[in-house]
Amino acid sequence: MVIMRIIVRGKNIDLTPALHQYVEKKIGKLGRLLEDVAEAVVRLSVERERHIVEVTIPVGGGRLLRAEVASEDMYASVDLVMDKLEKQAQKYKTRLARRVKDGSVLDVVPQSALKKEQEQVPRLVRTKRFPLKPMPVEEAMLQIDLLSHDFFVFRNADTEEVNVLYRRKDGNYGLIEPLL
Repeated sequence: MVIMRIIVRGKNIDLTPALHQYVEKKIGKLGRLLEDVAEAVVRLSVERERHIVEVTIPVGGGRLLRAEVASEDMYASVDLVMDKLEKQAQKYKTRLARRVKDGSVLDVVPQSALKKEQEQVPRLVRTKRFPLKPMPVEEAMLQIDLLSHDFFVFRNADTEEVNVLYRRKDGNYGLIEPLL
């Protein structure tokens, strides 16, 4: 079993020993769930009234578990980010267990973990096809509002590339553009 190193950094916050211990205790629980993880990077910051916790955990093969939560209390943010990370860790282990079952990965996963994982395997339940109409980003923003969706796929009229516009938690928009 590898002992996970937990790196805790603070920005605009007094990183007290009690807070540091709390973070290490909570994040350390993931070390038992993800046996081969060597380190976790935790960033605690305060912006205005928001207490933000960001956690990044490299899990191998270039993959990352990452979660970010903001709330009015730093301890609550740590708890909420742990909930997200535990779900991501379960999903990661499920995929890993599926690969072990298929024989495409030679890693050893405990049999008890395999049984639990197989019960909760997500699956593709719907495929949707639609024409991509070229439009400017501003029109895509109108469409996402009209449709009340969290994201919108369109062909950017300026670049002729397929883009994804998404609504951020802060109410603004994000745009995903492909790198070629």
